[in-house]
Amino acid sequence: MQLLLIRHGESEDDFLEEDYQGTTDLPLTANGIEQVKKMCRRVSEEFPPECIWSSTLLRASGTAGMLSDTIKCPVEFLDGLRERQEGESEEDFTKRAQQVLSDIKENSASYKRIAIISHGGMITNLIARFLQLPHEMNDIWFVSNNTGIHLLEYTEHPYKLIRIMNSTSHLD
Repeated sequence: MQLLLIRHGESEDDFLEEDYQGTTDLPLTANGIEQVKKMCRRVSEEFPPECIWSSTLLRASGTAGMLSDTIKCPVEFLDGLRERQEGESEEDFTKRAQQVLSDIKENSASYKRIAIISHGGMITNLIARFLQLPHEMNDIWFVSNNTGIHLLEYTEHPYKLIRIMNSTSHLD
């Protein structure tokens, strides 16, 4: 199964203070909507998913809705895909990411490719869980630009593939 991890488009949240942790729920900007349209075109042409899983926060759910409308596939919304919340410890955030990845994998077993629309911190955590990095390694960050696409794959062999990391060529 292939996992498309996609960060939402630019949102009003991107313009908040630097130590902001993702707890507000603001929509996409006009620029963010244009970014998402470009990402949708690319995903529909190159690697359309059969199902989309999305965070419930507006910037992600708006991105997921646009992708769903473009490729005509269902969206499942999960609170667990939200960004790290105020007062949530790094350990609890990591555990949540592990649980949500496990749940998505189990509930998507019949699909060849799915998309997960989420946030930078959650995407970093999902990649770390995919790679089975030790929970203590919390000083790693996988960059996810607005509408950045990561393509990960579980294979029939005893290894996993990272096919694409943070691709934004659709924005060029």
